Amino acid sequence: MTKHIALALAALALGTLPQAGHTQSRGIAGDWTTQDGRAVVTIGRCGSAICGRLSRILADTPDGPPVDENNPNPRLRNRPVQGITVVSGFDERNGNVWRGGEIYDPESGRSYNARMTLNGNRLEVTGCVAWGAICRTETWTRR
Repeated sequence: MTKHIALALAALALGTLPQAGHTQSRGIAGDWTTQDGRAVVTIGRCGSAICGRLSRILADTPDGPPVDENNPNPRLRNRPVQGITVVSGFDERNGNVWRGGEIYDPESGRSYNARMTLNGNRLEVTGCVAWGAICRTETWTRR
């Protein structure tokens, strides 16, 4: 028994065993192109949860870079959407599914309860309203 404990401690010291905080974000962290191909969302850790921001806008509007014009807070309606957090609070993970978070849609100015499911190089992002009765899923592709 002591030999097994010593081997486990040695493996931890060498960093060969996954660390609890690191494994949560390893598969999902990175850059994801949205389904419509208009933006890149960078996902990573924010404290103890997973979050993501619009790191790059791939298609400007005719008036220039898009702004958060539909935000419910009037003071935020002129801010550029590039750089804002759109995925936040994902602190529950079960296999390849992250729950407990929200997704913000700058086009509507609304936030939705959400889950994210990792399938290889595809991330299914599902936002729901009405206690999960009405949901919409988009598939983002790893860059």
